[in-house]
Amino acid sequence: MNEVAQVLPGRGREGDGTGEPQAMSPAASPLRQPLRGRPLPVNGEDLAPLDVVADFPAIPPGWAYLDTAATAQKPQPVIDAITRAYDTTYATVHRGVYARSADMTLAYEAARRRVADFVGAGSADEIVFVRGATEAINLVAQSWAATHLKVGDRILLSMLEHHSNIVPWQLVAERLGVAIDVAPLTADGRIDLDAAEAMLTERHKLVALAHVSNVLGSVLDAHRAADMAHRVGAKLLLDGCQAVPRLPVDVAALDCDFYVFSGHKLYGPTGIGCLWARPDLLDAMPPWQGGGAMIDRVSFERTTYAPAPARFEAGTPHIVGALGLAAAIDYVEGIGLDRIHAHETTLVAQAREALGRINSVRLFGPADSAGIVSFAIEGVHPHDVGTILDEAKVAIRAGHHCAQPLMAALGVDATARASFGVYNGPADIEALVAGIERVTRIFG
Repeated sequence: MNEVAQVLPGRGREGDGTGEPQAMSPAASPLRQPLRGRPLPVNGEDLAPLDVVADFPAIPPGWAYLDTAATAQKPQPVIDAITRAYDTTYATVHRGVYARSADMTLAYEAARRRVADFVGAGSADEIVFVRGATEAINLVAQSWAATHLKVGDRILLSMLEHHSNIVPWQLVAERLGVAIDVAPLTADGRIDLDAAEAMLTERHKLVALAHVSNVLGSVLDAHRAADMAHRVGAKLLLDGCQAVPRLPVDVAALDCDFYVFSGHKLYGPTGIGCLWARPDLLDAMPPWQGGGAMIDRVSFERTTYAPAPARFEAGTPHIVGALGLAAAIDYVEGIGLDRIHAHETTLVAQAREALGRINSVRLFGPADSAGIVSFAIEGVHPHDVGTILDEAKVAIRAGHHCAQPLMAALGVDATARASFGVYNGPADIEALVAGIERVTRIFG
């Protein structure tokens, strides 16, 4: 089913559809079966399905973890990199003259270069380390937007944006007298770029869109979005949180102006993320936060600031987080992002086919969604779905997924969401479907 479906309100636990995670209790069970399925086509070649679940020690046998869109489990190489950094090589960066500090500084800046290479940046100086995509968007909003927008200017968002790509712009808009426009969705849950293009005017200074939707999995035609924005003189910011774990990203080819993502969705640690921006934009942006490491010289009369990216990294950074992020990039590139995308595409197709055979299940979003299947069961609140699936050792997300405007557009308070990662396979889909069939029997 390709349509964005509307779900009839039904019985179930009372609630407002908050995106709070459900309790998970992964108990031991018979040994998990190896991942199986048809070969994955990549660039015309048939590749064997992934079988990497052994790399993830937090996934016990018999537990189907289907909440990767919220946060990915961590592979052993990432855990080892973090442990090694704290255990044997830890020191602060940029400030110490002793050898350990100098070595850690080299490793930290090597991680920045690794990220730059990962997203196709022209220089490591175009990468700013932040706590996550949310902080990256707030940085752009409070630094670039707050100094470049004025009364009467406009920002274009879309109906499917995550709250972190809505609220920061609202804060700026309220302060500056800027208006926000919202592009609608197509019938199958994509950002309607035809409608967006018709809405754009020369008063629009920024377009901020999700590269991949965290609810519907729909993939944006980012290059077309960039062409549209630039034609009216606007900048394009892309929220890449759901894109970087499963799609090759090249910011130069995408022709965007800002790109943000979080490390923990990319199989890396929490508390680390990245902002990429065009160097001319970074150079023109004032600092957002003040403190150590971002300064050139400080006096009580006047302070001057370091060049980008240091100007935007006040205080002691998440040193070990950056090293863990670099290890996560090594891990996914070792598998191959094309192969990961093909793997998840196969799982999405299998899941949608299986769920589509259950009469009471309504599917949301396009059939070719990237790694995500959102659904609802008629007459059952998604929180009840999540709770019953948890009893069957299947972990999904139930709630509004920090996308309340999208929920309103879909005509529901909340959805259930299964999202896939490199560690998932057909056995997880079988467990999901069996759990949903149990839900329908309970509430039938």
